[in-house]
Amino acid sequence: MIRYISKEERDMAQSILIVDDERDIVSMLNQYFCKIGYVVYTAINGKEALNAITKHPDIILLDINMPDMNGFTICEKIRNFVSCPIIFLTARIENCDKIKGFAVGGDDYVVKPFSVDELEARVAAHLRREKRHGSSAIVQFDNNIVIDYSSRVVFYRNAEINFTKKEFDIIEFLSQNKGIIFDRETIYEKVWGLDGSGDNSVITEHIRRIRTKFLSIGDNPYIETVWGCGYKCKRQMGQYLVALHRRQFPKRSKRSRRFGHGFRQTGCECREQ
Repeated sequence: MIRYISKEERDMAQSILIVDDERDIVSMLNQYFCKIGYVVYTAINGKEALNAITKHPDIILLDINMPDMNGFTICEKIRNFVSCPIIFLTARIENCDKIKGFAVGGDDYVVKPFSVDELEARVAAHLRREKRHGSSAIVQFDNNIVIDYSSRVVFYRNAEINFTKKEFDIIEFLSQNKGIIFDRETIYEKVWGLDGSGDNSVITEHIRRIRTKFLSIGDNPYIETVWGCGYKCKRQMGQYLVALHRRQFPKRSKRSRRFGHGFRQTGCECREQ
């Protein structure tokens, strides 16, 4: 059932870009999201999608199976200069496709046929999460790295390093929790959210890419692997952070979360049981 929003909500409407070569789907989603107060942009192929990015949508719904340029290619082309959430719409259900979608910069995966109510709920959840992720600090680490949390940019000796949205989210989370070890599941939950539909193994690929980018301009990967436990931000990266900026995350449940090979995360260390 379509719900209608107030004039006040409509005046603060967020924008959504719908990219799909199936015109019926585009028309249906356009009508639906317009009626609940979104500003809607549409595209039926890759070229139109790349042009529509200049509208700076708040979120993108992106079909994968398009004839001229598939959704993976579009996502790769735009991800270095757009940070909004990207939700893939597709009939593909293979796990390898999901992992590839996350690896190229996607944030979520909705399989066709889908419920528009569920799709709307996912869109709203991602937009709420984006709002919570907003920060207003520029922090310098060691003598080389500066992170601008507001603009979501990382600089190495004043030169910008191009990270995808999810790569930056991981850097942001780990750097704001210096020295604390997090397993893949926890990082996935904090970055993708509890409603994420992917596999937390995608964290390994994202962290590999982050390290590669750091090592391409210096000799410090900044993110350390703690074997059998997970990952942590090296202490020297976060030593100036706590006094300047820290995002508050929801408290974890008292029940210990098991992971790795007989280890348990305690919040500040990893202990063998």
